[in-house]
Amino acid sequence: MAEKTKRKNELWEWTKALLIAVALAGVIRYFIFAPILVNGSSMMPTLKNGDRMIVNKLVKPKRFDIVIFHAPEGKDYIKRVIGLPGDKIEYKNDVLYINGKAYKEPYLDKYKSQLTEGTLTQDFTLKEITGKERVPKGQIFVLGDNRRFSKDSRYIGTIPLSKVVGETKFVFWPLKDAHIVK
Repeated sequence: MAEKTKRKNELWEWTKALLIAVALAGVIRYFIFAPILVNGSSMMPTLKNGDRMIVNKLVKPKRFDIVIFHAPEGKDYIKRVIGLPGDKIEYKNDVLYINGKAYKEPYLDKYKSQLTEGTLTQDFTLKEITGKERVPKGQIFVLGDNRRFSKDSRYIGTIPLSKVVGETKFVFWPLKDAHIVK
C-alpha cells in the first residue's frame, strides 16, 4: 500500500512539474519571446524568405532595429525602423537624412554594390509621403531593406507603436545561416 501511495505522489509531482513547465513556456512565448517566419523578400539581402527568427516583445524600438508589426492588411510585417517620433525624414541621392543629418546604412552596402543603374531608394521626403513634416508622436517610420520591392511606410504610412509586436535580431533557422542581424 505504501508503495502505491509513493508512486501516486511521484506521478502527481511529475504532472505538476510538467504543467508548470507548459504554463511557463506559454507565458514566455506570449509575453516575452516568440518565433517568427520571414515571408517574402522585402528585407533582402539582410533577411531571406524562410528565415526563422526570435522576436523580443519587451524592448522599445530604436532607430535601425528590425521590428515586427501588425500591418493595416491584418498581416504581420517585418521592417527596419528609420524614423522615430518627431523625426524629419528625407532621402536624396540614395542617402538617408534624419533631421537634416546624413546617416550611413551599412546593411544596404551589399545591395547598392550590385546595382547597375539608378539608386536603391528613390528620393522622397516624409512630407511628400504622409503630408506631415515629422513622424507623429507615438509612431515610427519603417522601410524594408529591399527598397525597390518593399511595402513599407512609403505606402502604408507611419506605424503606431501600439502595433509593434517586438524587435528581432537573431536568425535561428536554417541552422547553417544562424546569425545575429545588424
